[in-house]
Amino acid sequence: MTDIPEGVERRAFDGRERLATRGETVYGEPRDEEGWRAWDAGRSKLGAMLELGMDTGLVGGESVLYLGAASGTTVSHVADFAGPTYAVEFAARPVRDLLGVAEDRENLFPLLKDARKPETYAHVVESDLDCIVQDVATRGQADVAVRNRRFLGDDGRLLAAVKARSEDVVADPEDVFEAFLEDLRESYEVLETERLDRFHEDHLGVVARPK
Repeated sequence: MTDIPEGVERRAFDGRERLATRGETVYGEPRDEEGWRAWDAGRSKLGAMLELGMDTGLVGGESVLYLGAASGTTVSHVADFAGPTYAVEFAARPVRDLLGVAEDRENLFPLLKDARKPETYAHVVESDLDCIVQDVATRGQADVAVRNRRFLGDDGRLLAAVKARSEDVVADPEDVFEAFLEDLRESYEVLETERLDRFHEDHLGVVARPK
């Protein structure tokens, strides 16, 4: 099993060991007396990537751009162990929840923006980031990753969860994933891929670094 980042531990909840970060509860997840809260891999693609032992390169304390933050389920865990965390979400309703999550996390910066248009938040997000986490339910997921490449440092990592049904509801997911990887290779070197079906049907986890 690949090492998990500092600030993430395996803790016992309800008699079984689960990933956990230390912070305020966000989505009704169990929390122990020491302030560790369970990280539900069934509700988090990045959590699933860590549970499956993918080599994310995360060690803790990273600067992060999170694309597709929604109401803050996963990005709240990221902010618990990372450094400055910029959370981009396009829909206004979940951003209201995300603002509440950020109240308990001084390093979490919600942005009501479209991940397909990084020029609209380039003046806010710092450059040479350590990591981009991408979980966007939109067509053109590879294009989103390529467009946001500008924010990553040379040794940074892209951690993407590719949703086949967001690209094409009828195509074979394997064909969708192959097309994504082909487009991604314009700007990234793909280091690792793994299907996330144990936790998220028809999703592919991808670890890549900028070319």
